[in-house]
Amino acid sequence: METAAQGLLTRDEMESRRLMAAQDLQRGLTQSQVSRKFGVSRTTASRWHRALSGRGVESLRKRRAPGRPCRLTAQQLVEVAGLYQMGPRAAGFDTDRWTTMRFAEAIYARFGVRYDPDHAGRVMHRLGLRERRRVHRVPEVIYAPQYRQPTVGVA
Repeated sequence: METAAQGLLTRDEMESRRLMAAQDLQRGLTQSQVSRKFGVSRTTASRWHRALSGRGVESLRKRRAPGRPCRLTAQQLVEVAGLYQMGPRAAGFDTDRWTTMRFAEAIYARFGVRYDPDHAGRVMHRLGLRERRRVHRVPEVIYAPQYRQPTVGVA
């Protein structure tokens, strides 16, 4: 599973991983070995083992996704990614910087689906259009042009 390295698995891939792990657990691999093999935490491997022991293999199958379904179709999400790649100027904005507000407005203008700017940011992240960044600005140290290192012991 190449996408496991990226941390982005589809629901089908996650189910497949759980079922393969269940086979390994039934063959006698330890939870630690399963966690290393599938790149999950020991807690997750333990949860899988507990579910397998208590309710069987069916408990590891995927269930209906919680939450509201996406209001954009899969094809529209592909178009949203294309819209993002074309840039904000192509969407009618006057600068080359996407903001979540602008992205939400562009989605509404194109598809008639209104998203909160915060959710538009989550859509951008989910589609891999931008990284979530935590900017920690280090203040720039500015020295006066006349600054000199003090001399010690000179009278």
